[in-house]
Amino acid sequence: FWLKDQAKRSSLYQNRSAMGKFIKAGRVVVMLQGRYAGKKAIVVKTFDDGSKARPFGHCLVAGVDRAPLKVTRRMSKKKITKRSKVKPFVKYANFNHIMPTRYQVPAELAPASMATDQQMDTADGRVEAKKFVKSLMQEKFLAPPPDKSGRPSKDVIYM
Repeated sequence: FWLKDQAKRSSLYQNRSAMGKFIKAGRVVVMLQGRYAGKKAIVVKTFDDGSKARPFGHCLVAGVDRAPLKVTRRMSKKKITKRSKVKPFVKYANFNHIMPTRYQVPAELAPASMATDQQMDTADGRVEAKKFVKSLMQEKFLAPPPDKSGRPSKDVIYM
């Protein structure tokens, strides 16, 4: 009985490792745990085999903590700029604590340039990365990049 169970476990583990990696840079994910639970983020870099500091599969994500609010034509310029602000976050997340979506951000957003490992090592670097993500996200929210048909990209609007 024990041998049969052991063989079953090992075959399941082998099948799991042979499965394709679909959480890659640019994938939109939903955070499931912690302070940002329910918030959407973009995968910046993946660490499938883990690292020395984090010996488990994880990824670096950049996301939206506070999304822009609805804007109408009647609003003043000052109110529009205030309501279209984005509050970003940048953090490492365990693969178990994120849920991938079907959306992938366009390559022109360049998710790999949003944040680096060196920036994440220091507090100043994290602040710098957040500022860059904020400027990028606000720009893309105000003028979403077009998809193949010329309409605004659903992937960026989903964020």
